[in-house]
Amino acid sequence: MNAIEVLQDWLDDYLNFERTPQKNIFWLDTIDYLCKRFDYPQDCAPCIHVAGSKGKGSVSRMLSCILDEAGYKVGLYTSPHITDFRERICTPDGFFPEEIYEAAVKELMPNIDSIIPSSLPAERPVTWFELVTLYAFLVFRKAHTQWNVFEVGLGGRLDSTNIVRPKLCCITPIELEHTEFLGDTVEKIAAEKAGIIKNCTPVIISKQNYESVKIVLREKAITRYAPYYFVDELTKNLSYKFDEKNHTMHIHFESEIFNRPIETDMRLLGSLQLENACQAAIAIRKVLPNLSEDIIERGLAKAFLPGRFEVIDKVPGYEGMNDLILDGAHTLNSIKLTLDTLNKMYDEKKVNLLFACAADKDIKDISKLFKNRFEHVYVTKPGSVKKSDINAEIKAFEDADVKFTADPDYKLQIQKALEDSQKNNCILLVTGSFYLVSEVCKFIKR
Repeated sequence: MNAIEVLQDWLDDYLNFERTPQKNIFWLDTIDYLCKRFDYPQDCAPCIHVAGSKGKGSVSRMLSCILDEAGYKVGLYTSPHITDFRERICTPDGFFPEEIYEAAVKELMPNIDSIIPSSLPAERPVTWFELVTLYAFLVFRKAHTQWNVFEVGLGGRLDSTNIVRPKLCCITPIELEHTEFLGDTVEKIAAEKAGIIKNCTPVIISKQNYESVKIVLREKAITRYAPYYFVDELTKNLSYKFDEKNHTMHIHFESEIFNRPIETDMRLLGSLQLENACQAAIAIRKVLPNLSEDIIERGLAKAFLPGRFEVIDKVPGYEGMNDLILDGAHTLNSIKLTLDTLNKMYDEKKVNLLFACAADKDIKDISKLFKNRFEHVYVTKPGSVKKSDINAEIKAFEDADVKFTADPDYKLQIQKALEDSQKNNCILLVTGSFYLVSEVCKFIKR
């Protein structure tokens, strides 16, 4: 086994919230204790911290790509991964050399194994995400990165990443999500996300769907004496146009903080990605005011993330099939945006849908979005890792009057959706869960 495989086997002994969500397992004193034990690896380089309900992974990638284009050695920490664990801890261009990951494993595991449980804060056990976050800090220190970008895992205030001391924070759009853990209103969730705002540290806030959320974020920034900037108040003349042939999107936006309009062709697609690009560009301008517009444009053009309206036009094993679209959208608003992009890029073309979601998603309202758009809908489970409720999915699709077939055997349903789409000359959209996207990638051996 290589170092990452050894690490993953070792991590399996620790509580993993992504696989088994539980209440009351979020705190900062444990990660603080661990970082002290490893001589504060989170402070190895200046960093940017990104929170939000949707788009935070894309913004993080854009920020890292711009910094990379500017000539810096950059570390990027995001979640989840689609096919390779190293996707969580990487560079904007790919992975670090194997020896970096291996050296960090050799530093991490024996030091953690030697901890006396009674010495841990409140004698609480260490969690999977705390260890992965600590491992990212160690990898970046071993790699001698010059800038790091950290995406929050869940919430913000008590997320393990919130031990970093960023030069700037970003908060992307906030909506109802993980209500069992973050609160049952957008205002409560906004308060959790706002927990990443640090004293006297600038925060760039994206366009929000709720005025009450803006108020919560503004008030938190004021109490922390943090300069705050709303992206939609700093930008104007936003526009985008899809190039279906090349699977790109030409964007244009203007702001007084730039010397000229920003224009480039992006691989990340959709109206939200235009807003994400505005946020990333403004954030970089605030921390590196002398960086040229050319570098910002090249960085935005380079940014790409698997599973974010990712278009595969040559599907391995399904030659001649129309486009396969992979999108991990899993909230009501994010799936609305996915369908908006789909309709603008593939207007009136035949499309099938392969869908699955975790048990905690708003399937009742999500299912209504799919009525009268797809040739056929294939419903299943999002793999074997994430807790799901296919009976709730079936009832929701029946109540929404959407024609579908359901099968809890996700491997068979993936195969069926691909074969039928190839046979009937249909585009196939896969959405509802990053775990489902991951299973499709494994199936086509991508």
